[in-house]
Amino acid sequence: MEPAPLTVAQQELYDWIVEFLAHHGHAPSIRQMMDAMGLRSPAPIQSRLRYLQKKGWIRWQPGRARTLQLTIAPPMGIPVLGTVSAGGLVETFPDAEERLDLQMLLKEEGVFALTVCGDSMIGAHITNGDVVVMTPVTDIRTLPNGAIVSAMVPGEGATLKLFYGDGPTIRLEPANPAYEAIVLPAEQVVIQGRLAAVWRQVHGGAGGP
Repeated sequence: MEPAPLTVAQQELYDWIVEFLAHHGHAPSIRQMMDAMGLRSPAPIQSRLRYLQKKGWIRWQPGRARTLQLTIAPPMGIPVLGTVSAGGLVETFPDAEERLDLQMLLKEEGVFALTVCGDSMIGAHITNGDVVVMTPVTDIRTLPNGAIVSAMVPGEGATLKLFYGDGPTIRLEPANPAYEAIVLPAEQVVIQGRLAAVWRQVHGGAGGP
């Protein structure tokens, strides 16, 4: 049975609780919830918690904040945003429906994953069908040459390549001699992320990072 809809205030508190649990592994105190919601009295928090429980979103013993539990598991994991070409160029998709569960990276903000399409990175042991986990790049100047990156290039294409910065240009090298490097002016390239892990699903067995 689906839980009853929440009001804006109830949803705000619930979403904050979900995030707190994901980061800390235990329920917040009433005081922490008050501070997060900008409230000076515990009464509004307790009221919202009662409604969250009544509507089926949490389990909670009044007066004992640490007993709070979610009744519905939140969508944990790293969003798989689409595919990335390891050959030609393909588009990435903004709507994430699948999620990759890698606990070691969950606490990093902005981590995402892409499914590899092609074999241009086979020399780096990344093959067609692998899922690459990427951490966002906020400053391209911090990227060392040889880092594996996902990059957006003109034509709204995403490609997985080895990064080399050379002044005003960027060279995106494949790890397969059958493919040529992509050399473009730096302002035409958007580096989306840097490789953090590779996930390979082995048919007939369990996958692993």
